[in-house]
Amino acid sequence: MPLAHVFGPVASGRLGRSLGLDLLGGRVCSMDCLYCEVGATDVHTCERAPYAPAPVLLDELTRWRDAEAATRGATPDGDTPSAFVDHVTLGGSGEPCLNSDLARIIAGCRDILPGVPVAVLTNSTLLHRDDVRADLAGADVVLPSLDSLVESEFRALNRPCKGVTARGVADGLLGFARGFGGRIYLEVLLARGINDTAENLALLRDYVRELAPHRVDVTTLSRPGASPRALPVGRDVLARWSDELNTAAGCPQTTPAGHHPTAAVPDDGPCRAAAATDADTPVPIITDTGNLQEAVLRSITRRPQTAPQLARALGAPPDAVRRALDELTARGACAPVAETALPRDTDGEIFHAGRAPRNG
Repeated sequence: MPLAHVFGPVASGRLGRSLGLDLLGGRVCSMDCLYCEVGATDVHTCERAPYAPAPVLLDELTRWRDAEAATRGATPDGDTPSAFVDHVTLGGSGEPCLNSDLARIIAGCRDILPGVPVAVLTNSTLLHRDDVRADLAGADVVLPSLDSLVESEFRALNRPCKGVTARGVADGLLGFARGFGGRIYLEVLLARGINDTAENLALLRDYVRELAPHRVDVTTLSRPGASPRALPVGRDVLARWSDELNTAAGCPQTTPAGHHPTAAVPDDGPCRAAAATDADTPVPIITDTGNLQEAVLRSITRRPQTAPQLARALGAPPDAVRRALDELTARGACAPVAETALPRDTDGEIFHAGRAPRNG
């Protein structure tokens, strides 16, 4: 049975080799961000529900683990599939904290892949809620985003549900951080001409002094977004913002990496990724053509990627990944990303995205 919610691993600039779990099963979100790589939001809501129920997700994760063990076999050191990923990352095509089974999913991930840190991506809109804070308490890492404290910029870039404000999101994140025992990696995504203003930088600089995250990842678009209005900023802007915000937060200095999240020093906490967050770390190779095509399709359905990115994340030869993409394209299961502001990465590689198969 194909996996509908487990995808990757994906090569992540922040989390190394990240195995993704889609907690929504669709584009369900409390925001409709211009830069979102999965496209426009279909269900715009702040209401929690078991969009992807815990038993379904955890059954898939168990099947993924067993299939990986059978396909790759044990390494010379006797490693299990837990050794092939740096984090299990709860995210998907929207806001994962909208899933009311979040706590059960986090606990299940720990049971199925012991020793693998659990990370949760969030747009921070629900962090004012006691139930969400309690659910997130079991995570190792929470990666909240806050792109602007200027209300007009926040509305223009993030397009939140009615009643959600930048100040409210910021206050909710502060309250959550005070009671959370894990690590917090704040992300600020900059879109040229929208939130890259001096006013926003000044407000965020004061804010991170109070929040004191473990690091601040200043990013920009590295893949095509939902709107052509969302354009990347330059390396010089990323470097300046990163230096100023990390200095204000008291974090180690970071270095921009193209249009990817700034590259932080390894974590000094209990996460396994402290020893290896580099997605280029060798893993057993996937050689079965059918398994590779399925893994590629699951990954690019959630996140447009290039052939080299897929090869690094999946532990497969680049030529085999390109052949898999060619076969998937011929079947109508994927296609090169349409010409937008970011049709290619900095090396000229084309992004591919999964799509529904043709009828007939």
